[in-house]
Amino acid sequence: MTIQLYNTLKQQKETFTPINPDEVTMYVCGPTVYNFVHIGNARPVVIFDTLFRLLQRHYPSVKYARNITDVDDKINAAAKTNGETIRELSERYTQAYHEDMGQLNNLPPTLEPRATDNIDAMIEQIQALIDHGHAYESEGHVLFQVSTDKHYGQLSHRKLDEMIAGASERVDDASYKKEAADFVLWKPSTDDLPGWDSPWGRGRPGWHIECSAMINKHLAKTIDIHGGGMDLIFPHHENEIAQGTCCHADGEQQFVRYWMHNGYLNIDGQKMSKSLGNFFTVRELLDLWPGEVIRYALFTAHYRKPLDWTKDLLSSAKSSLDRLYGALRDAPLAVDTSLSHPQLEELERLLMDDLATPQVLAVLHALAGDINKASGQEKLLLQQVLRKAGSFIGLLDRDAEAWFKWQPASQQGGLSDDAIETLIQERVNAKANKNFARADEIRTELKDQGITLEDSKDGTRWTRD
Repeated sequence: MTIQLYNTLKQQKETFTPINPDEVTMYVCGPTVYNFVHIGNARPVVIFDTLFRLLQRHYPSVKYARNITDVDDKINAAAKTNGETIRELSERYTQAYHEDMGQLNNLPPTLEPRATDNIDAMIEQIQALIDHGHAYESEGHVLFQVSTDKHYGQLSHRKLDEMIAGASERVDDASYKKEAADFVLWKPSTDDLPGWDSPWGRGRPGWHIECSAMINKHLAKTIDIHGGGMDLIFPHHENEIAQGTCCHADGEQQFVRYWMHNGYLNIDGQKMSKSLGNFFTVRELLDLWPGEVIRYALFTAHYRKPLDWTKDLLSSAKSSLDRLYGALRDAPLAVDTSLSHPQLEELERLLMDDLATPQVLAVLHALAGDINKASGQEKLLLQQVLRKAGSFIGLLDRDAEAWFKWQPASQQGGLSDDAIETLIQERVNAKANKNFARADEIRTELKDQGITLEDSKDGTRWTRD
């Protein structure tokens, strides 16, 4: 079997063949850290975390970089409003980002370069673009001249002359531009804004140059995979290609071999927007749902397709995970990493086919069904298989009993675990004394508190609804 990935550049699925089989290189655009990340930001993190896991199972080393943009006009504005430095603001929200993405069971990337630590690489790349005739200085700015790159538009599949003409037709008051389509590589900073010394004066980088420079510095001139949301195809990734190729002498150095983009995330059929009141941060959702529910929900549509985010989607994801964890009750957490099984092979084949996660979820549920019909050693084996299958996509790593006792932050003033256990023991005693009326009262009391009891020959289990 070979890994098949959809390449946005070629607009087709292709067999993945790394430049160096001993070390795969992958870069994914990370957050601009001026606020809590919204649920749309989480989709590429989860998708490319799943790809990271897949690649790690097939190659001895995977160098996965995901950047932090910690200098940006939005950061500057938010820091000024809060009366703090950009470093203080960006550090706080970087930490929050790590916490939230960790709650979604994402592995940390191999590298996490920050823009402010790589200004030297950006200046070096900008100077190379000037030297090779693709960029120019004007009024303290440095701009990339789009018309000098004959390949510009190759990723978004737009024609260069039409883009230049279209940009020229729009009103553009930037007097420092030669052509309206040109984009900023470096811009001047006033005394009240963060800035760095450069050959063109004190200033700060444009957004597009950050990723190109950090890829060249930390990974290679040519990398295997570059990922991000579909909204980044144009202009951000198109500009990255222009910078990443034209900074080399011949202008023909390939920048990225496989471009991958996840589809849009809509809220109840509409584009997510603060003005529409349908804007949800991951942190807000984590107050209501376990992170694993959010991760599961993000797998329910293929990553290249739009995903409609609804309350029903999350409720359904929670019910689905309840069923999977129900099949893992009494199962150990430890998994035999050498374990093989036909359903594991089927699941891996689906992931190798451009991350077919909806079909993967179906395999997990088929396994749960088999577990529920099995007993003895066969059941224990299938539980191990389900645990390992879940680990392939970052699911099912919790103790099943702990899963069913999870409590949302909004309900944490309710009955504690100890109080529930005390009532259950009182109910056991009442039944032993044939006080069935009191036993029924306790069941009803717990049910009113959102606690469901399940009696069996092995005792009583409880679950928070």
